[in-house]
Amino acid sequence: MITYVDTKAIETEQELTKDRILKFYEYVALHTPNMDIYARWVMGKHPTEEIITRYIENGAMFTYEKEEVLWGAMAVTMKQSEEYHAIRWKTDLPDDEVAVVHILAVNPNYQGNGIGMHMLEEAIHLAKASGKKAVRLDALATNKPAHALYYKMGFAYRGKQNLYADNTGWTDFFYFELEC
Repeated sequence: MITYVDTKAIETEQELTKDRILKFYEYVALHTPNMDIYARWVMGKHPTEEIITRYIENGAMFTYEKEEVLWGAMAVTMKQSEEYHAIRWKTDLPDDEVAVVHILAVNPNYQGNGIGMHMLEEAIHLAKASGKKAVRLDALATNKPAHALYYKMGFAYRGKQNLYADNTGWTDFFYFELEC
């Protein structure tokens, strides 16, 4: 079940939720096979506590839970950032007409069970319900499993950028889009 992370919960609950999500991402970064190739996540560099906290505070964090265990998490923002302007999209849309999926992760113990697909379906549903005209996302050029999932879900490759990130250094990012 995909759950919206309620930021209006009492402060203690909110801190427990944040801590649980941070531990989830740390576990994913440390235990996902080939993390050094596919996403190169390193806690403290990417995703950072600040990034995750911002997504939670902005109501953009979603989790996939089963039997009180986090199987997956992602952030879905209802506006694209300026870095997305450099890509030649099929349709040039204002930032507020685009939803963007960030830090999509599946617990390595449950990968291969369709969790990523279900989470992307939810992101698409959220975008459509909010009147967005496209869902966009990016992944490292080396993240072939993510690319395969995006293609399977109907996303189209739209371009690449060579960007610097603390966890990767200079590297190529591929950008994908699904029109709503």
